[in-house]
Amino acid sequence: MLKGKKILLGVSGSIAAYKTTTLTRLLVKAGADVRIVMTPSALSFITPLTLSTLSKNPVYSAYVTDEEKGVWTNHVELGKWADLMLIAPLSANTLSKMVCGECDNLLMAVYLSATCPVMVAPAMDMDMAEHWTTLQNLEQLANKDCKILSFADGELASGYTGKGRMQEPEDIFKAVIEFLVPSTNLRGKHIIITAGPTHEAIDPVRYIGNNSSGKMGFALAETAAEMGAYVTLISGPTYLDTPSGVKRIDIVSAEQLFEQVKMNFGGADILIMAAAVADYRPKEVAEEKLKKEKQALNTIELVETTDILAYCGNTKKHQRLVGFALETNDELNNARKKLKNKKLDMLVLNSLRDEGAGFGTDTNKVTFVFPDREKFGELVSKKTVAKDILNEVDAFY
Repeated sequence: MLKGKKILLGVSGSIAAYKTTTLTRLLVKAGADVRIVMTPSALSFITPLTLSTLSKNPVYSAYVTDEEKGVWTNHVELGKWADLMLIAPLSANTLSKMVCGECDNLLMAVYLSATCPVMVAPAMDMDMAEHWTTLQNLEQLANKDCKILSFADGELASGYTGKGRMQEPEDIFKAVIEFLVPSTNLRGKHIIITAGPTHEAIDPVRYIGNNSSGKMGFALAETAAEMGAYVTLISGPTYLDTPSGVKRIDIVSAEQLFEQVKMNFGGADILIMAAAVADYRPKEVAEEKLKKEKQALNTIELVETTDILAYCGNTKKHQRLVGFALETNDELNNARKKLKNKKLDMLVLNSLRDEGAGFGTDTNKVTFVFPDREKFGELVSKKTVAKDILNEVDAFY
């Protein structure tokens, strides 16, 4: 969900600093590029090596890292690099410095150079959290458009119980998601996306298939995850890597695809059938490789594969269905018939007549067909087409 997002994590001196290990791991696992700046006092609570290992980036804590070689940390560059600066934990000391503009450590220099939004998760003991100076400083930060995460209630390091704890890493992570990921109707929705070709075996060596690369379906899965959806990607044979945050199920044949769709469809909100499913399969699959000299390949009896979209259209309850069609003639009329017959909410029409569209390309040109209208697109990247498709699906809700 955070793929491509750049997060600058500031760690100040608080016992809650140990929780940044979990927070860092959550951010990185969600696809974020995380860089960490620590105050000198934060080094007493957690080691830079730990956070560097988890973030997969160097951890910064000093202006100068090698005096002899003149190596220094460019705080201005760091401040301009991030999409979000998150200070967690925020101690009372660092809070005061932020309000006053005091710049006596690298974290404060980065903060004063930051051109991105800033979010803070304060952590301190109960009496400190309730002190008028703390309340005043938090109010001043909030007035300057700094996102303040409230204190959590619970057991404190002093042994007392009350407000002052830093929010749990999972709650901070959710706040980051809500802040950085656009709010869409697809957030939290379960979307099944099928992608790639199916291979229908003739014998252990040969198969009937098509030229689908899976790029369109994978672009859809990546974009849906970025929009906050829970994505199950069911893919035929392809060389493509699984998008971040996506559950992937690999299949080979149309029958395997049908079984996986059927298994997951009941708990889904949306099905997008971008896979190029073979319409026919050999009636019999040879156990051994067929030999040319016996002319066994001259005639192969074929039978129809299961119509997955028709099955889903006839069994759906609350689900929304999106189908794909690749046509070479009378495109719109054929697409309208498929939309109606399969009981689809939307159909994405491809035409092999359009240069740069279709199998194996990084671009596509599609027409959106709805029960009451059509919407014509231009030749754009498949990533852009994926966004356009999902924006239309988002409008269903």
